[in-house]
Amino acid sequence: MATLAILGSGIMATALATPLTDNGHQVRLVGTHLDRTIIDSITATGVHPNLALAVPGAVTAYQVEDAAEAFDGADLVMSGVNSFGVDWAGEQLAGLLRPGQHVIALAKGMQSDADGNLTILPRALMAHLPDELRSQVSISAIAGPSIAGEVAIRRHTSVVFAGEDAEVLAMWKELFETDFYHVWTSTDFVGVEVCAATKNCYAFGAGFMHGQLKALAENDPAGAKDRYVNYNYGAALFGQAAVEMTQFMDLLGGQPSTVLGLPGIGDCFVTSMGGRNVKVGTLVGAGLTFTEALAQMPGVTLEGVAAIKVIGDAFERLTERGVLTSDQFPLLRHLHAVVAKDAAVDVPWKTFFGSNGSGV
Repeated sequence: MATLAILGSGIMATALATPLTDNGHQVRLVGTHLDRTIIDSITATGVHPNLALAVPGAVTAYQVEDAAEAFDGADLVMSGVNSFGVDWAGEQLAGLLRPGQHVIALAKGMQSDADGNLTILPRALMAHLPDELRSQVSISAIAGPSIAGEVAIRRHTSVVFAGEDAEVLAMWKELFETDFYHVWTSTDFVGVEVCAATKNCYAFGAGFMHGQLKALAENDPAGAKDRYVNYNYGAALFGQAAVEMTQFMDLLGGQPSTVLGLPGIGDCFVTSMGGRNVKVGTLVGAGLTFTEALAQMPGVTLEGVAAIKVIGDAFERLTERGVLTSDQFPLLRHLHAVVAKDAAVDVPWKTFFGSNGSGV
């Protein structure tokens, strides 16, 4: 039996306590400074308020000021914060981790430097650790199509654990895997994490399909809006997303085959089916500017939108440096124009699929 300390008590971090405790492990769930009401609810009622589910009995909840107590004697560590909390989490872990501990992270996204060089979030997290400690711990990550509530109620879920050490990944797999939580491992750390970040970006674009349909509904022939639901539109966006995710592998060093599996088009599929990124994309597709759409979703965390801004800004710098040409990544660049510059949706169809008319 292992004891796992989790920093962050959001819905995914908490849902993952289900396979862990099913396998007999103990979980110490530490809320961030933003999770106080969540921890209060779990402590008082045993229910996670956002999941609306009881947490397993082998979970102990801690407020952030008690993090040192929760981490004391823990065998393993999870960083359960989202992309907006990675730097904060890295600062906390710098004082909480001990040599020899293995860390697994959930956040999806990327960071960039002033020159536009992009970094996957697990490495950004580890950059906050002192050099000596960083060399004495490991970092891995969880990716793939995984809706938190489905994990918490034991629906079949298939994921990829990625990192640089195959033996460490095998250890994590044994710790988590159950008859409903299916784990594959990959040492293509960059490829898996880039897919995990970019699929959120393209899910925002997937919302255009629904929004455009809504905008056209008044002019549709009677009944057509119920029978013809813009699948052709969405399929082309999805196809171009797959092309661009593969091109990211060339840019950042991942394996093209990674895009074809769970971390790539598998995760892009489930993310494009719904959620916050799709919702705001739907509002924009229906005719709102991004600023207007965002005003209708106060307080909502949009990791895909944040990644679009980071990556799109980086692409502008990389293009200026000659690392990219202006015709590369046309869909991502259009998403960036919509998000960062309040541009109207005007999908650049003729630039897709190599823009040679072959469709490949």
